[in-house]
Amino acid sequence: MSIILFIVILAALILVHELGHFIAAKRAGVRVDEFGIGFPPRLWQKKIGETVYSVNAFPIGGFVKIFGEDPNDESMKGKDSARSLTHKKRYVQAWIIGAGVVFNLLFAWLLISVGFMIGLPYSVDDSQYGARVQNPSLTITQIMPNSPAQKAGLKGGDIIVGLVSREDTLTNPRVETTQKFIASHEEVVLTYLRGTETKTALVRGEDGVIDGRRAIGISMDIVGMLKLPVHEAFYVGLSTTASITVAMTVGILEFFKNIFIGQGSLEGLAGPVGIVGIVGDASTLGFVHLLSLTAIISINLAIINLLPFPALDGGRLFFLLIEAIKRTPIKPEVANIANGIGFLVLIAFMVFITFHDVVKLIQG
Repeated sequence: MSIILFIVILAALILVHELGHFIAAKRAGVRVDEFGIGFPPRLWQKKIGETVYSVNAFPIGGFVKIFGEDPNDESMKGKDSARSLTHKKRYVQAWIIGAGVVFNLLFAWLLISVGFMIGLPYSVDDSQYGARVQNPSLTITQIMPNSPAQKAGLKGGDIIVGLVSREDTLTNPRVETTQKFIASHEEVVLTYLRGTETKTALVRGEDGVIDGRRAIGISMDIVGMLKLPVHEAFYVGLSTTASITVAMTVGILEFFKNIFIGQGSLEGLAGPVGIVGIVGDASTLGFVHLLSLTAIISINLAIINLLPFPALDGGRLFFLLIEAIKRTPIKPEVANIANGIGFLVLIAFMVFITFHDVVKLIQG
């Protein structure tokens, strides 16, 4: 079931991304030869105007064929040459190339806004909306890699109900009281709620996980459900999307910086296999958590796509910037070779991350 959910989410995100390119190209007067749902072989097609709309056998997203993406295309010398992508002004090309990223961000905003209409987990510490949070409870917001909490099977989103250590019991836990309880006991039985299921975990606090005290490696907050009317949901959804985008951008840049200086770690990185597991965890917590996870993945894809690396949208935008500076086009052969190498590097990296996911799955 988790694999099916992952495929559906991935297909939706890719389709939204390609829809962005499609609409931007159409609005800019660039000829679009095909907009496909899924990938060939083709199951059905219909030509409307100059564009073929198709449904294909492999339902992993979609694609858009924009006239003039390949500067070596001989058909660009025909009567429609002025409507090719490469014959448009560079700022128009930049908008068409970047529109997929914009649509992924807009899609994330829509999902988060819908989440707030349904009721989304929200911290009571927020000065503006915290007082409107319903059913607040102590919730695990983050698990440190290789921490006692991770080894005990705890996950983000779990609600801590109580803690027991021999004759000592903590009910109605709060952040500070839970931290003190864990710090003062070597072994703790933690009762928590995951979705509608009550579970227990035996955890042993360790020194050095967090400076100055024994800990199990979790971040906690008092979180409840915040349900908003439509206009407020879109406003808070926008600010939440913006804050997640900024935080995620900083995190990704920090990751690449650490890789560059030789201090990077793959522990917090997830590939397709890891994401399937995350999707499965989110689905057990409920539909709104799955909605939030889809929004976060959409934002992540947008940021990754903007990286100035060949074969990504960011790489194509980087090439446009170079052309604008030197005032002459980059040779198509050079661009095609760079994009080909970039694509192979991305595939190799994805294979490596998938192998890393499988190893973690086998070991844990």
